[in-house]
Amino acid sequence: MQEASGECPLCHTPVVTTPMPESAVRSRYSDRYPEPEKGRGRLLAAWLITAVMIAAGLSCLIVCLQTKHAADWSGFVLMSLAVSWVWVILPLMFPRWRPMVFLPLDFLALGGFLLYICVKTGGNWFLSFAFPVTGIAAMVTVTAVALMRYITQGRFRLMSLLVIFIGLSFMLIEFFQHITFGSPMFEWSLYCVCGFCLIGLFLFVASFIPPLRNYLRRTFFI
Repeated sequence: MQEASGECPLCHTPVVTTPMPESAVRSRYSDRYPEPEKGRGRLLAAWLITAVMIAAGLSCLIVCLQTKHAADWSGFVLMSLAVSWVWVILPLMFPRWRPMVFLPLDFLALGGFLLYICVKTGGNWFLSFAFPVTGIAAMVTVTAVALMRYITQGRFRLMSLLVIFIGLSFMLIEFFQHITFGSPMFEWSLYCVCGFCLIGLFLFVASFIPPLRNYLRRTFFI
């Protein structure tokens, strides 16, 4: 630390300074570091809920085996509990929620549940309908979250393209519905395409108008 000057630099008047004791200088600051946030309560709650879910699932399985001598409907209960655990409880076991990790796991769990339903009901709609629709939803969701969390430059233009893609994806969903269930094409998807494309074009134009862009940012926190 640089020593104080003994005189005024302008008029050269002597300046008398009283040095502060070193203990007083040190006492201005705390010697304790902030303790890291503890997530023991949240972790304990996650494990308790997990135990309750396991007990509920095993109870349903035991009742089903005793009454029907097969897993039967208890499989749906177990799978729904597993999906709920992945969606809700698993993120609580980590200090931070990382969307690029947990969101793909969520959609994988959902896809596995739909596959189980398709197999148990003897259907043939998973590969031609549920799988591509779940993939589209996963891609759109992960892209939207990444756009809002990690991208700051050109966000409005990218968001407009994403909204237009969401609108076009409804046409893909109706196409998969058509080839799987034989429903007519362009029955409802065109309405979604028109609506989302208009919103996307509005956002794209707004990205070139600073007052409108700033107003949308303040209003919708984007």
